Amino acid sequence: MPSRGRETRFVADAMFGSLARKLRAFGLDTAYHREGGDEGIMFTARREGRIILTADRALHARAEAAGVPSFILTGRTDRGRILSLLASAKVSGVRVIRGGRLCSLCGARLVTSERRLVERLVPAPVARRHRLFYVCVSCGKVYWRGSHWKKLSALERAFGKRSSGRR
Repeated sequence: MPSRGRETRFVADAMFGSLARKLRAFGLDTAYHREGGDEGIMFTARREGRIILTADRALHARAEAAGVPSFILTGRTDRGRILSLLASAKVSGVRVIRGGRLCSLCGARLVTSERRLVERLVPAPVARRHRLFYVCVSCGKVYWRGSHWKKLSALERAFGKRSSGRR
């Protein structure tokens, strides 16, 4: 089973794009398998040491039969799915270990940046209101602590109370 002392790695199937983005923001390395069949996601999980996140019971059964770690997630909201993920991890004996925040789009590392370095990349009112920004080292997306960040933080608190740890 993956994740002995290092960050837990997941691969989310096509129905969990929103969840994958949130898990990245929380510091969980989560690939998103948008296209392809069950064999493709199982290949990715096996090759990269990832746990499959799915609501597809047939995929879950195939993965288990092939010895590929898989969690079947329930819940209609991302919050419900996160709680389901944490419950599955606990039952499976998997420690959910988070790293630093990752880009929600591409999954690469975020670095802090000053306003003067990104002010031409964000809307003027945002540049005026905020001093600290986060920039993706791969795709260049810029993040700041706005209203979306606050909503994510509330969801992360529910996650943090039940997760195994942070590196």
